[in-house]
Amino acid sequence: MNKSLSTADDILACARSLIVAGGYNGFSYADIAEVVGIRKPSIHHHFPSKLDLVKTLVIRYREAAEEGIANLERAVPGPLDQLRAYIGYWKTCIGDASAPFCVCALLANELPVLPEEIALEIRAYFRFLSGWLTAVLERGAALGVVALTDTPRVEAEAFMATVHGAMLSARAYGDTTIFGTIMDPQLARLSAGA
Repeated sequence: MNKSLSTADDILACARSLIVAGGYNGFSYADIAEVVGIRKPSIHHHFPSKLDLVKTLVIRYREAAEEGIANLERAVPGPLDQLRAYIGYWKTCIGDASAPFCVCALLANELPVLPEEIALEIRAYFRFLSGWLTAVLERGAALGVVALTDTPRVEAEAFMATVHGAMLSARAYGDTTIFGTIMDPQLARLSAGA
């Protein structure tokens, strides 16, 4: 049973890497079979279709993000520090190429051609992240440590879009430091002490 779970996890990890490299239509089960070292029927055993595979990947990605945010909130009490930690997480992931791009942001770009079941899961991820950012900004404004020029919801959406755009710019320029170059001023702008 553990081998089965390990194989499924290996398949998901490979699919994630392939999506980051080339998008939803940029890989096939043959690609996964070659990388993971299994036969295509083994992949179909775990994930009968590409839809099942990518939907599972997005669900797990969101669940991991939810867990990561919960851990961040336990470890980092202040709203502005939570935003800094969130940006720091992405700086590290982009810098060391461990997770150079948000899978859901990449797939959101492909929504018009994705199956609806996957699109629903991507939207759920965006709603989760927007909700968390909105709550952080609301707390920060209430404590007087975050300066908002619009409603917390609008600011959260703008912040989220800037994070994803900064990822895209870092990729486009082939320069991982661009992410911080874009995001550091955004954090400074939100700081009420600035």
